[in-house]
Amino acid sequence: MATITALRVPGRLSRLERAASLATLLVPVFMVHGRVIGEALMIAIAVALLLRSAALGEFAWLRRPWMVIGLLWWGWLVLCSLPRPDFGGGRLGGIEHGGIGASVQALLVIRFLLFVAALETFALRESWARRALSGILSLAALYIAVQSVWQFATGTNFFGEPRGGDGELTGPYDKPRAGGQFSLLLYPVLLPPVAALLGRAGYLARLAGAALGLLGIAVMVLIGQRMPLILALFGLVMSGLLLPRLRFWVAIALLAAVALIGASRIVSPPTYYRLVTKFSDQMEHFPESPYGVIYARARAMIAENPLTGLGFDGFRHYCGEARYFHGWRWPADPADDGGGLGGCQMHPHNLYLEAATNAGFPGLALFTGLALAWLGSLGRGLWRTPEPRRAGLFVAVLVYLWPIASTSSFTAMPLSGFFFVLLGFGLALAREARKNPGEMSPGLSHV
Repeated sequence: MATITALRVPGRLSRLERAASLATLLVPVFMVHGRVIGEALMIAIAVALLLRSAALGEFAWLRRPWMVIGLLWWGWLVLCSLPRPDFGGGRLGGIEHGGIGASVQALLVIRFLLFVAALETFALRESWARRALSGILSLAALYIAVQSVWQFATGTNFFGEPRGGDGELTGPYDKPRAGGQFSLLLYPVLLPPVAALLGRAGYLARLAGAALGLLGIAVMVLIGQRMPLILALFGLVMSGLLLPRLRFWVAIALLAAVALIGASRIVSPPTYYRLVTKFSDQMEHFPESPYGVIYARARAMIAENPLTGLGFDGFRHYCGEARYFHGWRWPADPADDGGGLGGCQMHPHNLYLEAATNAGFPGLALFTGLALAWLGSLGRGLWRTPEPRRAGLFVAVLVYLWPIASTSSFTAMPLSGFFFVLLGFGLALAREARKNPGEMSPGLSHV
């Protein structure tokens, strides 16, 4: 109470708001390197929202449709993650069976919802904060791209790390993480300058815009991660739908992407192997592939726990139990061990399977509703007024939440950290658009 009272002193609340804005700018920096610090900043920004709201008595953000659904999803997840000693040998028996740790982790998921609400409500309210965040996200994408191209040319990144095991470029990391992050940043970063350049009358400006867009797609292909590339190309199509004047150039970029993939057979054989040879083989024999086994394991878990799931991180905690060792043809062939422990991973590699294994079909329904509410808030008015920055952020969130994809865990840093920053940024811009419906971003009104 003393802290809240202190915030009511003139000037202190504004300092808190400015501190939250500055902290927001640092989050993507530390998502690239130093994700623990980045997540700590996210928690601090979430706490700032609660302090500010208590000091002002303003809790209107709790009535936002996406927040209402998000709180219902979070509450159900917490209930499903409570320790149940009679469940599968006992969750109180150790971290490997969830236990108190799963309950605490489920409780802490609220920090992400609060962080997004803080960005939408006040942390990005000022235009300087939005401009600065745009610049920082652009630098993050450029850094990942430069590291990836350097690794492609020399065999190692700036830190001496080689390519991934299948030849994929790791960018600034020691593991294949660059593709997911770059595909998420690609459209929020590139659509505004590309649209602005292509919208100009001069030949050179249009040529520069086309070259910039093709360069981004080329880096995405060179990185060589299949799902991020597929999602990036899907994002390219969505960009063309949202921004009509870019449709001709989107078609050119798609053709160029296909040509680059084909050329990689000569220019970068490891890239071609991973994007074409290995991918086509896995799709042809999907049930026997590692992904097929993981998805079958998740399906077995959901089928046996349809109402409550297995609690937070339930897939990881319970995938080693033999009762879930069902193969692709389960339940027709329940004797099949489905790969046994080979089907165990940290998560089921799909956001919606993760929601269902964690909290059953009610959790899946609420998470799906949350995703749709986010997209609805981001896209409101965008079709009538297709502003490139908002379109890029909408595409990024849509790509991340797309259900037919192999993904990281919903709360796994650093990728989810970038997602929540982009989501909050997009919601902040959508809020500004509702407040000032006649205004467009400077220099982009012609797109």
